[in-house]
Amino acid sequence: MGLKMLYYSTNHKSAPVSLREAVLRGLPDDNGLYMPQAINQVPEKFIKQLPDLSFQEIALQVARTLLREELDDNMLRSIIEEAINFDAPLVEVKENCYTLELFHGPTLAFKDFAARFMAKLMGYYVRHDNRELTILVATSGDTGSAVANGFLKVPGIRVVLLYPAGKVSEIQERQLTTLGHNITALKVAGTFDDCQRMVKTAFLDSDLQECLFLTSANSINIARLIPQTFYYFRAISQLPSPALPAVVSVPSGNFGNLTAGLMARRMGLPIKDFVAATNINDVVPEYLHSGRFAPRPSERTLSNAMDVGNPSNFARMLALFDNDAAAMRKEIHGYAFTDAQTTEKIREIFRDFDYVLDPHGAVGLLGLEAYLNAHNHPRAAGIFFETAHPAKFKEIVEEAIDAEIALPEALEEPFRKTPHAIPISKEYNSLKDILTSL
Repeated sequence: MGLKMLYYSTNHKSAPVSLREAVLRGLPDDNGLYMPQAINQVPEKFIKQLPDLSFQEIALQVARTLLREELDDNMLRSIIEEAINFDAPLVEVKENCYTLELFHGPTLAFKDFAARFMAKLMGYYVRHDNRELTILVATSGDTGSAVANGFLKVPGIRVVLLYPAGKVSEIQERQLTTLGHNITALKVAGTFDDCQRMVKTAFLDSDLQECLFLTSANSINIARLIPQTFYYFRAISQLPSPALPAVVSVPSGNFGNLTAGLMARRMGLPIKDFVAATNINDVVPEYLHSGRFAPRPSERTLSNAMDVGNPSNFARMLALFDNDAAAMRKEIHGYAFTDAQTTEKIREIFRDFDYVLDPHGAVGLLGLEAYLNAHNHPRAAGIFFETAHPAKFKEIVEEAIDAEIALPEALEEPFRKTPHAIPISKEYNSLKDILTSL
């Protein structure tokens, strides 16, 4: 039997830990982020077999490679079969330009993949623990509902969601606030960055840690990145011309999704380049341009899940490139777009190709087109991620395309329930008071 994988802190001031400890702790004591000490490569034979494998078969091999004997193979297979029980189809929008539809899970957002895998993994780790695990989550939209759905009624676990008041769509808010049971929603008078700061402060609060068994399900938790690598492999497996160089454009906010792609590439997945596509909250594209990381307060946009002014996962990106901006530029190309450009792209694609984009997918496509125009790859296979069902942004999309889109049943159901959220300030003590009184 080989050695199990250990996980180090990006701040290098905490000792490496097992996957179980990394997942259940969420953050190291030194306020870094956990990363695997090594990213092993998948067998070359596996890459060649991708077109012939099911999504679950792909996910199992990728998980085996990443986790390296952390879990019994039968248990890992069981977790994947329960968590990854919906597909991520690759759809050609126009010639050599494909979207990976990541919204076919229960909450119609890409975060269903990670949240469901994490819920099964954490449930396995705490199955014999007599303490209740509290999962603390900051959300700018889709993370909260995906996590809440994944952990709903899981024994021994409760979920506390923080979301910025007035800065998520009505549908997103309904999904966050109507589940009940072991799910508590907190409506924060601030931005997503405020929510994220409060969550990070809670993990560094030794008094709180003494009275609560606390962890996170945000993309700061390493268990979120592992399953997000799966669908990069699934995307490449569906390309009709696998010999073409693949360029993947990722609509980006907190940058966990792109970090997972970088890990997939290091595992041997043939991706030529990545595009970091953002809205006007463009601190990472600015870094790629200037070499200076300058976080700032986020600004509200139509692509609200990407309204992040200080993306946590940037620390992981730096770790993957040894803090070398020049090395990062060789692999990642950053572009930022306005709401007006986003709306026009939604309108154009519906008019010319009869395909309905959500605002985040539109930013992803804009980034892909900007890259292809700048790099003159007429034969590259371009892939962009459609991260949420367009009906989750019904008013924005309908105004752009001047047509009505139907709500899927998964989005109708929350409107038949009574929402409940606890309003709190953006001061950390207001969160601490809630957590100690639940």
